[in-house]
Amino acid sequence: MHRELEILCEAVKHAGQRVLHLAKEGFETYRKKDRSPVTSADLEANRILQEALIGHFPEDGWLSEESPDNSERLGKKRVWVVDPIDGTKHFMKGIPQYAISVALVENEKLIVGVVYNPATQELFSSTRGSGLCLNGTPIQVDHPIGKRLSILLNPSRLEKGEFETYERHATCHPMGSIAYTLALVAAGKADGTLNFDSLHEWDIAAGVLLVQEAGGIAMDSNKRPISFNQPKTEVHGVIAARPGARESIEFLMNTVAIEEATKKQA
Repeated sequence: MHRELEILCEAVKHAGQRVLHLAKEGFETYRKKDRSPVTSADLEANRILQEALIGHFPEDGWLSEESPDNSERLGKKRVWVVDPIDGTKHFMKGIPQYAISVALVENEKLIVGVVYNPATQELFSSTRGSGLCLNGTPIQVDHPIGKRLSILLNPSRLEKGEFETYERHATCHPMGSIAYTLALVAAGKADGTLNFDSLHEWDIAAGVLLVQEAGGIAMDSNKRPISFNQPKTEVHGVIAARPGARESIEFLMNTVAIEEATKKQA
């Protein structure tokens, strides 16, 4: 997978440079059918990535948030799963919590993953069985759990008080991009993340591989393994823990569940 990773890293850097240029010079904003925003930067990054990856690997399939989907990819052995800008709303506001997220899936299994934050110049990468790299340098998470768990959460839900019970037991930080969030968890910058939203494969594919290759755990919000290149791209949230933090994250979730159940009975 060395060739695929090398080509992918160059492609995401190229796309990232273009995204930063548009952030500075100006971009257009549109509304999709679901009323969510998309910018000319998202579309330009998507174009750059598709031309580079499918140009080099024409037999591979393509699944991207910013490309029309079709069933042809389901018959492909390998499929690129792409979010040109995960965290578009934060990109639009100039908040450096967005990322380009790309994974390569083979027979429903993740084999290559890259999450790149152009604003911070952090490029997290991995191939199956190779561990985690940050800007090309292998990293390992070996520091112990602190007195309070550090959890990255959806900013809007955190602001609405939906994680109030969690905040009594852990230090909770808002983070705009779930792809970037998973990369930070993989690198040990936080102990874990809990996301109970309806997500899509492109939001989390690369990040899930990063967490797994770092030695952590990533699963859906029902605590089930996640398969990729599925007919329906929706994923039931994601729960992830950095290496050594799985038991602590599960204990936190169980504690919160008991407290909330007791509260309802009162």
